[in-house]
Amino acid sequence: MPNLRLINCWIVTLVCAVLLAATGLAAQATQTSTEDDQTELAVTVYNSNVALVRDVRRVKLPAGTFDLRYMDIAAAVNPATVHIASVSAPKDLSVLEQNYEYDLLSPQKLLQKYVGKELTLVRLVSENNSTKEVPVKATLLAYNEGPVWKVGDQIITGMGADRFIFPTVPENLYSKPTLVWMLNNQKAGEHTVEASYLTNQINWNSDYVLTVAADQKVADLNGWVTVVNNSGTAFKNAQLQLVAGELHRVYPQRDMAMEGRAMKAMAAPAAPQFAEEGLSEYHLYTLDRRTNINNNQSKQISLLASTGVAIEKVFEVNGQNFYYHNRYRPGQPFKDPVNVRIKFKNSKENSLGIPLPAGTVRVYQGDSKGRVQFIGEDKIDHTPKDETLDLLIGNAFDVVTERKQTDYVALGPSSFELAFEVAIRNHKAEPITVTVNEPIGGDWRMIDSTFKWEKSAAFAARFTVPVAANGESILKYRVRVRWE
Repeated sequence: MPNLRLINCWIVTLVCAVLLAATGLAAQATQTSTEDDQTELAVTVYNSNVALVRDVRRVKLPAGTFDLRYMDIAAAVNPATVHIASVSAPKDLSVLEQNYEYDLLSPQKLLQKYVGKELTLVRLVSENNSTKEVPVKATLLAYNEGPVWKVGDQIITGMGADRFIFPTVPENLYSKPTLVWMLNNQKAGEHTVEASYLTNQINWNSDYVLTVAADQKVADLNGWVTVVNNSGTAFKNAQLQLVAGELHRVYPQRDMAMEGRAMKAMAAPAAPQFAEEGLSEYHLYTLDRRTNINNNQSKQISLLASTGVAIEKVFEVNGQNFYYHNRYRPGQPFKDPVNVRIKFKNSKENSLGIPLPAGTVRVYQGDSKGRVQFIGEDKIDHTPKDETLDLLIGNAFDVVTERKQTDYVALGPSSFELAFEVAIRNHKAEPITVTVNEPIGGDWRMIDSTFKWEKSAAFAARFTVPVAANGESILKYRVRVRWE
């Protein structure tokens, strides 16, 4: 008679195998895809330290359930944003699981994974004026504050080795960050698959060079974009797109600030290489060629090159309430700095007219020998077309102002008259015009002024004061103010 016990065991084993295969828990075949399989790569970088990567590959896949190891991805990938699909046969390929493996291969990781296993320690021993290698078979019992070995019947700590020999690499260690999908494929063959994900640690910013002509009425504006890639991988032959705008994101409770700073270039750029278009409430800049973005690299690409931009140089004094009384030297005037600003309109008629991403504008001007010198810089926000840029580049050396309050009269319980005097001395060889912005509180009315003025806001007046070369102008004004 047949052995019923053996038959029952065989039946149980068969049923378990069928159940495991049906639930996807049986051992799966593993496919590996690297950057050699890429047919298309696109990277869209946002100026908020994040990029969207679209990686298209041609991969030969078996039928049934299997694991696909997708290698050569960014180490800073956000696993929650990963998506894969078959472009060529979307109905045949479905995703059962996806994992981001970042337990990377290292000597320490190897030792940790080999706890409880045997490996070979190689020690260099000096003997008879020569050195030879002595291999020792040992089992690693623990690897906490240090390794604990078992050699034969002995337990040894503090035993060093010149090198370790591991028989194999554990399956759960990876040489580089890897996405692993458990896929189910209805038909074996080649698939064009597209993986997309967001990765951090890649950013871009804009830098501009404004070169002012000798007459200080026109300038050339050159723009650069700097892409900084610290994502942990290189993007080869990629279609690069940049998005400018204030993108709203949900951040985890940790610092997402970009590490590293872009290097600044001063070389003359070539013709603009980016095509610009609107994208929702943002602006998209697409590079007209493919490029390599290496890991741990700052790459600069020309954004624009405009000549003959009409500019206006403005001298500006901004008064403050506490300036009205000099508490350190009562009765003595208070000196205000004279800001130097450069203004120009971002319009097509002014040789510009494209949305300018936020960045730093560095201003240069030639000296008497034609050598270009740095004269200041300022940051700009995202600037749409037909808006005016207003750059503060420093304070005037040869223009001096002195302010003092000359009168204070109480007209009643809540009504007063106040008088001020602002002396402006110009030590330059050419005449200038200075804009004086004065804060005035309460319900006020201008009684008298020696120069043209306008009410620039409910709490401010703006005066336009011409000053002759090597001359002086004195602005005097009187206001009546009522406080309730």
